[in-house]
Amino acid sequence: MTHPVPIRRAPDHRLRLLDLFCCAGGAAMGYHRAGFEVTGVDIADRPNYPFTFHRADALEYLAALIASGEIEQYAAVHTSPPCQAGCALTVGTNASRGWGRTHVQLIPELRTLLDASGLPYVIEQPTGKAPVRRDVWLCGEMFGLGVLRHRNFELGGWRMPQPAHPKHRGYVRGHRHGVYRDGPYVAPYGAGGGKATVPEMQQAMGITWTDVREELTEAIPPAYTELIGRTFLSRTRTGEVAA
Repeated sequence: MTHPVPIRRAPDHRLRLLDLFCCAGGAAMGYHRAGFEVTGVDIADRPNYPFTFHRADALEYLAALIASGEIEQYAAVHTSPPCQAGCALTVGTNASRGWGRTHVQLIPELRTLLDASGLPYVIEQPTGKAPVRRDVWLCGEMFGLGVLRHRNFELGGWRMPQPAHPKHRGYVRGHRHGVYRDGPYVAPYGAGGGKATVPEMQQAMGITWTDVREELTEAIPPAYTELIGRTFLSRTRTGEVAA
């Protein structure tokens, strides 16, 4: 039988959350707004990340925290591992470029480490072939956003209800199979073909602290993790999640 590790809170009594593969902090901002103190880790330098940041290999960093016992300072872990090995865009539309055949799938090793940490966790991935459970599935229309950006979330050590998925209001703007359609949503990836500009992506996802296209195309809207974070915190208050 496993026992929850004791959690040390930040000085302002916020619970600490570890944000692995953090990129520019779309997920982090949502957790911050929910009430967490967030620390990010990414293998690339992320000067636009709005919270405490460490440049490191995420798996090595997590393994070191577990080995040293320092993982106990955190209440939960969020992870957004690289999706190129399994996302629908990579293995479908861009398969001819060889992307789906060259990227290493990190999720099995990541999940093993997360289970070893003893902490509740989240693994976020795009809809596609990545080996994650679809415990929660979120869409921009659930939050009235200007993107759809469907994402799957595997929850380890805790659960939350699946929100209702409203009917989409129309098309994603841009060219599809040689046909241009207008619509209430923008495509926050790639360039050309009617896809979103940087200012459009910022507005549509609610991300204002970075104007780097690559960071925006990889980001999830903070509204997603604000919902997840608020649900997690409400469940710690009711004792459904140990904290």
